[in-house]
Amino acid sequence: MHLRPFLLLPLLCSLACAETPQPRPTDPLLTAMQQELAREKADLVLPGMQRPYFIEYRLEDIASYSAVANYGALTSQSDHHQRVVRVEVRIGDYTSDSSSARGEGSLALAPQDNDPAALKYALWSATDEAYKSALRAYAAKQATLKNYQSAPTANDFTPAKAITLIEPIVSLNLDRDDWNHRLIAASGLYATSPQTRSFADDVQYSSASISAVAVNRYMVDSEGTVLRHGYAGYTDSISIGGQAPDGMELARSNGSTAATAAGLESATALQQRALDDLLSFNQLRHAPIVGAEDYHGPVLFSGDAAADVFNKLFVPNIEADRPDIGTNARTQGVYQSSYKTPVLPPFLSVIDDPTLRSYDGRTLLGAYRVDDEGVPVAPVDVVEHGKLMNYLLGREPIKDFPQSNGHGRAVLGQSARSHAGVILVKSSQPLTSAAMQARLVAFAKQQGRDVYEVETLGGELSPRLLYSVSPSGKRTLVRGAIFDELDQRAIRSGIVAAGGKPYITQTIGPVPETTIAPELLFADITVKRANEEQQKLPYYAPPALQAQQP
Repeated sequence: MHLRPFLLLPLLCSLACAETPQPRPTDPLLTAMQQELAREKADLVLPGMQRPYFIEYRLEDIASYSAVANYGALTSQSDHHQRVVRVEVRIGDYTSDSSSARGEGSLALAPQDNDPAALKYALWSATDEAYKSALRAYAAKQATLKNYQSAPTANDFTPAKAITLIEPIVSLNLDRDDWNHRLIAASGLYATSPQTRSFADDVQYSSASISAVAVNRYMVDSEGTVLRHGYAGYTDSISIGGQAPDGMELARSNGSTAATAAGLESATALQQRALDDLLSFNQLRHAPIVGAEDYHGPVLFSGDAAADVFNKLFVPNIEADRPDIGTNARTQGVYQSSYKTPVLPPFLSVIDDPTLRSYDGRTLLGAYRVDDEGVPVAPVDVVEHGKLMNYLLGREPIKDFPQSNGHGRAVLGQSARSHAGVILVKSSQPLTSAAMQARLVAFAKQQGRDVYEVETLGGELSPRLLYSVSPSGKRTLVRGAIFDELDQRAIRSGIVAAGGKPYITQTIGPVPETTIAPELLFADITVKRANEEQQKLPYYAPPALQAQQP
């Protein structure tokens, strides 16, 4: 069964786990799951076949709400509630089992009430499917391994100490009517604000949205772990766009994310964000296009842009993924052979600390105490003075890293894989924002030409708000640029300074993560004109706006 993926945000939770045996939880769902697991452990075996050595049951209770307004009118809203069970069965042993890099297990819809009999039936059905699939996968995998001379570089799975963690149920807490009114006002601001009337007809789309999710995750496994933990998250966004007079498509899209609805922007702040986006969109429409000749030189990245760079180029490569069968690689990705070698300049270090619940007064969405495999987490020193010293792992080990460090986190409906929690990029030689600007202007003076500063990035690390900075310090907004050679080599050896106020980026999927990064000054980045065909402008004007109030 294939289920639609969800984008998630976490609600930080308190730890209530113990290494000593705990009383049986009174939660009816956990009780039913434990009872069915005990029955399957005793009876699940086909004649002449192996018994599972590990079984995991996970139930995910998902409640979500979303609303969208366009052009000053509510266009959609939806409430959704669903329960899904996922069963993982492993055949073999910890050294070599039926698992693969693609994951394993089976899914089934679960009853939305607490009927234990219906839940047990769903678990039984999914377990039967998962067991049969595991038997087939184990036989095929063992046959494949015989074709290779060298043994795998690490075991397939690692044991974990059983824990019990029972947390309070989380739920959505959102004033829907209030937020709907906020969205209507923000999405219609292009037509109602005196500051935007002169270019309202040039706004081709104006949208505002709110989304919220609350997930309660229940898990029991054959090693004795019992979990009930949950998270909730909320995000609002503004999306405005259109075309420049020459047909270039332009957009301004951003928003805020928080663990509670109260942590989002206020109504006034959301309105101001929409206005700022409208004004910057209009500025982009009239901004000059970046020069036709390629630029090679200094570029200052704001904390916002720097966090995006790390999320794209760095974080996925420290999340350890099992290498392909028959290879001697440590993991997958560009850092598979970078253990104890430089991946960043020596003045930068990186820690992943999911126990860090707040920073600069903000709740961190990537924080947690126990991962989705029941392993408690502690801070991990990923990069020390530029050198990669650790990867982030769940319970599937890799060469030189035989144990989980608490980063086995699950996308809804999928098996747990290694994912970051709270990434904190630190500089041993931090500069102030003013000093970073001074360094950039000094480069401009030294080279006798304009340099660049990027404020925000879009998809594929393309600049959305890019400024040329003259030797006098004057900033000029430009458009139509892309970056070239912004890659792992650039972040390893091209960063010459870091500092300013750290920027907190919260992401909502595939699992909740937080990245905190300072401004970064690169010595040599290529800025070139985008080679995109410009679209034709609309053939006729949009409908007339309603009479405006003075």
